[in-house]
Amino acid sequence: TAGAAPPTVTAVTPATGTTAGGTAVTITGTDLSGATAVTFGTGNNATGVSCTATTCTALSPAGTAGTVDVQVTTAGGTSPASSADH
Repeated sequence: TAGAAPPTVTAVTPATGTTAGGTAVTITGTDLSGATAVTFGTGNNATGVSCTATTCTALSPAGTAGTVDVQVTTAGGTSPASSADH
């Protein structure tokens, strides 16, 4: 929607998962409702995404080992990458 604030991710729990994906993840932040995508690194979309204004739950996608940014996209934009979204 016009004028919607961009989302911000403040925490991701758990901070680790398997490379096979399928880990249930809770993402905490602000302005998360109406999320159209949750990504783990570039182009790795989560599945089973459900969001309120302050929390999203999702299943992590398969990926490679290492630290990735978990970002939420809404009508207001995409959350900026930060150390809190790992």
